[in-house]
Amino acid sequence: MRKTNNNMGIIGIEIPQLNEEQDIEVEVRVNGIKKQYQYRVEIFHWDDCPYPTEDRVECIRQLVNGYDDRWDLAHIGLPTDDYIPITFRKRR
Repeated sequence: MRKTNNNMGIIGIEIPQLNEEQDIEVEVRVNGIKKQYQYRVEIFHWDDCPYPTEDRVECIRQLVNGYDDRWDLAHIGLPTDDYIPITFRKRR
């Protein structure tokens, strides 16, 4: 599974309720230095698994590994019975 750089700190930003895919652009200043990041939140339905399985961890692994490699895994959200939100960060 692709992961983001572990040297990054984490802050929480409220975004509108997730009902569909969202592209998010964040601009921050750290010690006066401006940085921009792009995130994408995808809603994956359990039925979207490329190779259906009862093991949801394996399903998530398949979904992430098959995702556009211009994006890194940033966060796995709380699953529901129907879907799981997964956040990706665009590679620089």
